[in-house]
Amino acid sequence: MDCIFCKLANGEIPTDMVYEDEKVAAFRDMNPVTPVHILVVPKKHYASLEDISYEEMDIIADIHRAIRKIADQEGFAKDGYRIINNCGKDGGQEVDHIHYHLLAGKPLTKLVTD
Repeated sequence: MDCIFCKLANGEIPTDMVYEDEKVAAFRDMNPVTPVHILVVPKKHYASLEDISYEEMDIIADIHRAIRKIADQEGFAKDGYRIINNCGKDGGQEVDHIHYHLLAGKPLTKLVTD
């Protein structure tokens, strides 16, 4: 499989990893839109939320647990943060591997800009 997020999450391509456990990896976005912009991904490949079987939905809880740990670790839990998951073409998904954008480091306003 030629998935950039699989390669980053599994250490095949060097990245600025901020969190890793057996199921989830998180690394700094190379093109941040906020002072803190971290991508949180499952290590197992799923194209999007729609690709996860109902029996495997626990991975979403694993991702959210990782996000809480990252927010504490990186020191922005108290001030707040935003989590974004784009699902499918119309949802704005650009990489076919489910991922969450974890944004923090400044007050955030609009959810939809266009």
